[in-house]
Amino acid sequence: MRPFSLPLSIMKQLIGKKIGMTQVYGEDNALIPVTVIEAGPCPVVQVKTTESDGYNAAQIAFRPVKDKHLTRSMKGHFAKHGAKASRTVREVRLDDASGVESGQELTVAIFKDEPKVDIIGTTKGRGFQGVMRRYDFAGGPASHGHMTHRRGGSYGMCQFPGHVIKGKKMPGHMGDVRRTQQGLKVVRVIEEKNLILVKGSVPGANGTTVIVRGSVKKRKSA
Repeated sequence: MRPFSLPLSIMKQLIGKKIGMTQVYGEDNALIPVTVIEAGPCPVVQVKTTESDGYNAAQIAFRPVKDKHLTRSMKGHFAKHGAKASRTVREVRLDDASGVESGQELTVAIFKDEPKVDIIGTTKGRGFQGVMRRYDFAGGPASHGHMTHRRGGSYGMCQFPGHVIKGKKMPGHMGDVRRTQQGLKVVRVIEEKNLILVKGSVPGANGTTVIVRGSVKKRKSA
C-alpha cells in the first residue's frame, strides 16, 4: 500500500472498531478512563470528483474479508478499482480530491497531533422499553392498592384535538440509533498496533464499527 500523502487538514477520518474500555495513567499519574479503538488501516477504494460525480469524496474501506462473504456487486466494485475486498466501506467528503488516488492507505497516525476527536457509532439496542427506563419517568405510587406503578400517565385528549400529540414520550423501541460523541480527548495513539485511546465512553457495544474523525468543534481542554 502507498502511504497517504494528502494534507491532513483536508481528510481526517477513519473507520474503526471499538475494542473496549480500560484505564491508563496520565502525565500527572492520575488514572484516566479511556476507550480503546482499533482505527484503520483504511485503504482508499474509489475517488469521486466534481467532474465525474458532481462532488469530491473518497471511499475508504476497513476489515479485509474473503470474496465469498461479499455480494457480487461489491466484488465487482472492488475489482474495478483494484482494491482488496473489505467488510466495511464508507465515503468521506473532501474539499479537494487532487492528490488522492485509489490504493493509498490511511493509518491512525493522522490523529497523532489531533487533540480531540469525534466518535460516531450505533448505540446498544435495548428492545421495547417502558417510559421509566426509556425516559427516566418517576412512575406512579408504589404503595398497596395502586395499579399504575410503571405507567406513563395520560396520553391522549378527550375532546380537542382528540388525538395523541406527535412526539409524545411513550413506551417503544430503545437504542440502536446513530449517535455522535463530540470533543473526546485523545489520550494516546499507538501506531504500531493501529490503536487510539480516547478519554471517556463512546456509543456502541464492544466489537461494533465506529467512525473516528477530527473534532469539528473547538472546546476547552478537559
